[in-house]
Amino acid sequence: MSIDISNESGLEADSTGLVRLARYALEQLRIHPQAELSILLVDTDAMSAYHQKYLGEEGPTDVLSFPMDELRPPADDEEPPDGLLGDIVLCPEVTNRQAAEHGRSPEAEAEYLLVHGLLHLLGYDHATPAEKAEMFGLKDKIIAGWATARQRS
Repeated sequence: MSIDISNESGLEADSTGLVRLARYALEQLRIHPQAELSILLVDTDAMSAYHQKYLGEEGPTDVLSFPMDELRPPADDEEPPDGLLGDIVLCPEVTNRQAAEHGRSPEAEAEYLLVHGLLHLLGYDHATPAEKAEMFGLKDKIIAGWATARQRS
């Protein structure tokens, strides 16, 4: 699995930990081992520009996802498709600011948002109550599994 990360935010971030989490999540979702993912950490000005350009909304947001090949997790009897997952853009300044509001550390908030962005790349959404229940349930399962796996290592 190819996971590239670039920190252009000007803030310290656990890039290695985010890559390890992304790899873990993709393995749990049975995504092809040769799939490619890019993670970009940006400052608030860059995130505001992306937010305006792609969603038409003012100001910075915490995470944006840009799917490429629209890969989906395979069914149990299917082989995982190969391809480009896409890009996840995180804004550590926003993440750090909202972490306390959500009762998490900045690192835990970044992990939560990374998995959120990853699920969006894979076609999950939260526009309806049923979609939200599925997406957030899966996100919570991945985060809990990651916490357990990290304690063992």
